[in-house]
Amino acid sequence: MKGEGLYYGDYLQLDKILGAQALESDKPGNQHAHDEMLFIIIHQSYELWFKQILFEVGSVIDVLSKPNIHDNSPDLFMANHRLKRVVTIFHMLIDKINILETMTPLDFLDFRNMLRPASGFQSIQFKLLEAYLGLRMEQRHGKEYYVSQLKPADVETIKNAETKKPLIALVNEWLERTPFFDDKKLWTGWEADNGIHPFWKKYSGIYSASLTEGEKFNYKRFEDVLLGNEKKPEWNLSPKARRAALFIMMYRDYPLLQLPFQLITVLLEIDESTATWRYRHMNMVHRMIGTRTGTGGSTGKDYLKGALDRHYIFGEFAELTSFMIERNKLPELPQALNERLGFGAFSL
Repeated sequence: MKGEGLYYGDYLQLDKILGAQALESDKPGNQHAHDEMLFIIIHQSYELWFKQILFEVGSVIDVLSKPNIHDNSPDLFMANHRLKRVVTIFHMLIDKINILETMTPLDFLDFRNMLRPASGFQSIQFKLLEAYLGLRMEQRHGKEYYVSQLKPADVETIKNAETKKPLIALVNEWLERTPFFDDKKLWTGWEADNGIHPFWKKYSGIYSASLTEGEKFNYKRFEDVLLGNEKKPEWNLSPKARRAALFIMMYRDYPLLQLPFQLITVLLEIDESTATWRYRHMNMVHRMIGTRTGTGGSTGKDYLKGALDRHYIFGEFAELTSFMIERNKLPELPQALNERLGFGAFSL
């Protein structure tokens, strides 16, 4: 075969991949544990797929780092496509837990103590993914434990990743560039009120009237997160970005808003997928070790539940559904804006 081009095994470097399963239970003095091979292969495959996810998310960050993105452009289509691929990969990773669960708790005990203090908690690629998406060190559940369990070089790797704008920050900037409300000519005849854009003045009245007695508290939240101009430090999205996102979600049937709506939707799906992955992982850990501590010294299930509850990155988009109104009550847009949204003359 020499000189005839690539050979399958050489191209994929299968000698390295298939030779990378070194069982601790096969070392001198230990007793062979059959299920350790499954445990290693599952986790190695996770890391390979994490690498692919980082590759996809990194490319989307490059796209959204551009100063202007046309809403019906190949760039935005490509960003959506690659993020949808990330969601599909996560669905597959969740399904892999079914394979790992063919290992019983007793099977795991055959080699579990040999793994200490190594832990899936130390997966740098997954931590990098969280940083790429927008989870910061100070926001992490059990952050003191988080730092103590990583090698100093890995902590620096995460810190360096956090010096760059994450996906959520770039999405915020992209939404803030939404031009629908800045062109006063489009809103001729619409009356503003105390600096509030005439569209949002009208929308807020309709929204307030749609609330039941038990939902009235929602209007105060609506005012706080949507009608102001200041972005609080703990927020990922500014009020201006939230207004743009809500507008996109409500008027998504216009051709120009289809790709932006899909982008918002796929970000929510990423949050849902990572949360589902954490949930399945948490339940598997509880099934395997009960209330015992993890091999890395964490509190096991309790730690994983805390991370599940706190590590949402795109949750502010989900909250916007609290502020939606029925489609048949939406304010009718000015004719000029109708035309532009139909023909795609704007770029964000």
